[in-house]
Amino acid sequence: MRALLVGAGGMGKAWGRNLTANNDVELSGWIDLREGAAQEAATELNVLPGYLGTNLEEAIKALAPDFVVDVTSPAGHREVTLTALGHGIPVIGEKPMATSLDEAKEMVRASEVSGTLYMVSQSRRYDGRVLAYRKLIAENLGKLGILNSDFYIGAHFGGFRDEMDHVLLIDMAIHTFDAARYLSQADPVSVYAEEFNPTWSWYRGASSANCLFEMSNGLRYTYRGSWCAEGLHSSWEADWRAVGECGTALWDGHGDPRAQVVTEPNGFHSNVKDVTEKSPEVKTGIEGSLADFILALQTGSTPNGECHDNIKSFAMVCAAVESTLRGERVHLAEFL
Repeated sequence: MRALLVGAGGMGKAWGRNLTANNDVELSGWIDLREGAAQEAATELNVLPGYLGTNLEEAIKALAPDFVVDVTSPAGHREVTLTALGHGIPVIGEKPMATSLDEAKEMVRASEVSGTLYMVSQSRRYDGRVLAYRKLIAENLGKLGILNSDFYIGAHFGGFRDEMDHVLLIDMAIHTFDAARYLSQADPVSVYAEEFNPTWSWYRGASSANCLFEMSNGLRYTYRGSWCAEGLHSSWEADWRAVGECGTALWDGHGDPRAQVVTEPNGFHSNVKDVTEKSPEVKTGIEGSLADFILALQTGSTPNGECHDNIKSFAMVCAAVESTLRGERVHLAEFL
């Protein structure tokens, strides 16, 4: 299948490697708005796409690709996706879907009108440990009532993130919010969120946040996080606790998840047994995203990150930001 790659920055190069490593894919074209950027990236990776340029419409007309990979900045996602879908060409793009929920809705409508797949690469779903934790929760905890995640990393990026508004929620939280939906198999109903910036923060915008989501199965999901937490970092996948009627499951984002499940009531504390779930071997990260996307094109299956599903995770971010601005609980029905 012939791929047209749009974007030649750091993630564009990562996707260039990913595409050329997949036996089902030919990297037939690579473009970037910056003159010469695609050529430079292709040379660095020692690949020879048949087409190099700067204009998406011209590339589509020249190549008639089987799909487009959008690795532009978030501000470019809407135009790239609408252009490709307008030509009936499937798209796999990086998160977030867009810079606003209105743009994201327009992109979903374009997928519907064209009858063409648009998928967001929510790459952290492709992790054997996440799959094991989801299975452990579903098979052992009974009705889930509490899900907590802690994300604490002191990240000295430099560059544009240091000047972003809502930097934690917009730049990173969607990964954890999407994981919460995946693990709980529930969708957001409402959120109360609060952002703040510790006095030592090197970010201009709010680098820390607490969020409380009500989910569709009655679950309460809490997110606590900070981009300016020095020392004793959580994992990039966050540190998780899930509590259900039958027990509790933990995952620190590193090893295999574990649980304690009630065997029988016994006075003050119930008797429990230890349960573990070994992580399966899977294609991880963007390799997993691409494999899922190709399978969907070949079989008609629905991949993780399909736009109708992923917009719910993006809406969690938008609603959390709105809640911080209003200082009140926000219902997701306003956004979806």
